[in-house]
Amino acid sequence: MARQDAQSAAWAEPQVVQRFLSRADEPLTRYRALRRLEARNDRFKLQGWMEVWTELTANGRFSYTIVREGGSEYIRNKVLRALLANEEKLFATTDASRAALTTDNYELQGAEAAEPGFVRLLVKPKRREVSLVDGAAVVTEEDADLVRVEGRLAKNPSFWTKRVDVVRRYHRIGGVRVPTRLDTVAQVRLAGTSTLSMTFDYEMVNGVHVAAANTLAERP
Repeated sequence: MARQDAQSAAWAEPQVVQRFLSRADEPLTRYRALRRLEARNDRFKLQGWMEVWTELTANGRFSYTIVREGGSEYIRNKVLRALLANEEKLFATTDASRAALTTDNYELQGAEAAEPGFVRLLVKPKRREVSLVDGAAVVTEEDADLVRVEGRLAKNPSFWTKRVDVVRRYHRIGGVRVPTRLDTVAQVRLAGTSTLSMTFDYEMVNGVHVAAANTLAERP
């Protein structure tokens, strides 16, 4: 039975690839979301967190407002604030489509079965850019809908960072695919392993109010 399931999955993978490449999804062009960011470094026993309203306008302008924060001042200023400032700069200076999972940015190098009901598409960035990931895109076997991107950043964000492994998760809200969680593990010179997580709680997607932000805003 296991062999039959494996053969069925292998037969389905090329079809999944074609469905993925031919999808015409509505892009995420506007949103307002409350994010929670948390980062830690075990070697120096530092941990910090932040809750932030983030917004992308129709003209491509990204902005953020910190609601509250706690923990290590170093983590908050050097890691979390720096991450948000870099995202703001990227939207202001770079075409967002350069980070999209398209054939303009990636080479599709094959496919393999993932967990039941899903297929891993092996992707290779065409450029060394910090916004691209060398690894895999996990999609649903039935309709090739993207649920996860995982791998290593194609370019390290700084000299001090030797390697960054990332997992980006996606869901559909109001029919639009949106990022809902980011997890990274970075190997930093002198500092060792540092981890970061970021969750998204959407209030508006593409001009449609989808829900009031949940209890993230009420956390201590």
